[in-house]
Amino acid sequence: MTWIDRALLFSPLDYVAVLLLFAAWLGIGWRIENPSSQKPSVSLMMDDFRKVWMREMVTRQPRVFDAQVISAMRQGSTFFASTIMIAIGGGLALLGNTERLAGVAEDLAIGRAPAMVWEVKILIILLFLSNAFLKFVWSHRLFGYCAILMAAVPNDPDHPQAYARAAQAGDICITAARSFNRALRATYFALASIAWILGPMALILSSAVTFGVLYRREFASHSRTVMMTAPPNTES
Repeated sequence: MTWIDRALLFSPLDYVAVLLLFAAWLGIGWRIENPSSQKPSVSLMMDDFRKVWMREMVTRQPRVFDAQVISAMRQGSTFFASTIMIAIGGGLALLGNTERLAGVAEDLAIGRAPAMVWEVKILIILLFLSNAFLKFVWSHRLFGYCAILMAAVPNDPDHPQAYARAAQAGDICITAARSFNRALRATYFALASIAWILGPMALILSSAVTFGVLYRREFASHSRTVMMTAPPNTES
């Protein structure tokens, strides 16, 4: 079977659905990280709160609370990374047993399809999961860097390097959180891509719903309203 024959196993609507899936993933990610100044996203607002946190940490004694918070962030990234690993393992196992998936599809009256069709659909899911795993791992490492930088902040607020090191810790924390958020979005779209098993229209619908949910949480949620009512003071 040539690559043209393999390509013809999918309908034009399948290609449109996959294109919309990736467009929604990349589009919402860009919008969240590059919002307009009049309507910032929750993620961007949290970046300002992280800067304030590190600046407040300079004068907080003892710093047990700060250590607990950064430890909780590392545990969160560890939990998601380990969970994604299990999901990847399940997907790889399913690649070697597409007959079972084909049987489920037949029971749902979706129809039969060559094994390669199911393999490609599983590979799309694994692509998103692999992206999420790598970003969760990198986020975990960056939170570790942040913890070390926080420990390097002098206890004396009058020390000439106290606020400079706190600012460095804040920047690393922001970078770690950005990687964590990207991993979460990849996980959301991995779940959305499962709908392709039901057909291209299901994939288009799930992509649109996932895009809408993420947009609402970042730009129209109650939590955003709460943050807007008390914006952080980012003055140094």
